[in-house]
Amino acid sequence: MKLFNRFLKDEDGATAIEYGLIAALIGVAIIAMVRAVGTELSSTFEEVDSELANR
Repeated sequence: MKLFNRFLKDEDGATAIEYGLIAALIGVAIIAMVRAVGTELSSTFEEVDSELANR
């Protein structure tokens, strides 16, 4: 019974899960920002390429 009560009071696993969720959310935010910047950067390079081709 003592082992079961100690297991219920142990919060180490919950803390690890919380850190894992935070890391996952940060990863998703980074991926979203990189995609947005990548798309914007790609269009900028296309504009530069077309301007150079017209000269």
